[in-house]
Amino acid sequence: MRIVGAASAFPKYHYDQKALAEAFLAYWGDRLPEPRKLELLHSNVGVKGRHLSLPIEQYPALRFGEANDVWIRTAVELGEVAIPAAAEQAGIDPKEIGAFFFVSVTGIASPSIDARLINKLRLSTAMRRVPIFGLGCVAGAAGISLAADYVRAYPDRFALLFSVELCSLTLQHDDLSVANLISTGLFGDGAAAVIVAGDQAAEKCTKAGPEIVATQPTFYPDTERVMGWDISETGFQIVLSPEVPDVIASNVGRDLDGLLAANGLTRSDIGCWMLHTGGPKILRATAQALGVPDAALWASWECLSEMGNLSSSSVLMVLEKTINKRPAPGTWCILAAMGPAFCSELVLLRW
Repeated sequence: MRIVGAASAFPKYHYDQKALAEAFLAYWGDRLPEPRKLELLHSNVGVKGRHLSLPIEQYPALRFGEANDVWIRTAVELGEVAIPAAAEQAGIDPKEIGAFFFVSVTGIASPSIDARLINKLRLSTAMRRVPIFGLGCVAGAAGISLAADYVRAYPDRFALLFSVELCSLTLQHDDLSVANLISTGLFGDGAAAVIVAGDQAAEKCTKAGPEIVATQPTFYPDTERVMGWDISETGFQIVLSPEVPDVIASNVGRDLDGLLAANGLTRSDIGCWMLHTGGPKILRATAQALGVPDAALWASWECLSEMGNLSSSSVLMVLEKTINKRPAPGTWCILAAMGPAFCSELVLLRW
């Protein structure tokens, strides 16, 4: 099983962090008890700029139903860019894809986005479709694991993972909580497509990426309020506990050692790390838990700076950036993400 293609796509509207902070300050005005706090939060998340699905001036009037319509339209547009690009990188015709795993946590649709893209891109009508909602940030890594399970069963086939997260469309206009203020400074919009090939299918690909050696999901009981959404008549209201770094620090290192031991490896064998760009505190907590220096997470830090946190799409963009650098053959790699419940997904790769 191999990853044979990875490509990202972004909405056309892009704003630097200063312009976004100024827009929020102007919108909330004197409703903010401490305006300086918002500026500090935005400046401390390590983000230089982000993509938005709409021009910034259209957000104040946007409500849940309208936002979801924009989510559907934009998700399809980004899929029309990212999926052919990933297929081209893999050197295959998109019609060869046998399964379509779609993940998102920032909008809802029925028919789901995968169905709409099968129509738009004229993909195989015999394709296995698996739309998934609710896994949040972990879904990028979990989606790779699910795609790997599919091609393990069907080694002559290709599986597509498409993630789209348009976090700006979940904006809560009247939520002045610290969690929402952080989210307005951290989260952006974007999408990513990854193609996974079975062992036989991978032989057709001239630029095959890393081999998927093993995967490991871990669910942490009784952590439902650590991260997620509260859904109301106004849409998606973020749940983001300050406990997130502590939960990561307490669990991820142990989980990693278990995965590595099962494959006859230790941490010193890992030469490449691809971690979800949850934010500076999340990245530092994860690095500490795994015992790796910040420099080893260069791709994650670069993606955080360039585009912010894109939930499930983030780790796939880190993957794309790493593929473009192509680590040396034989290099062992860990791809990891965490998400609501709280949970983690680890993927062991070899180049």
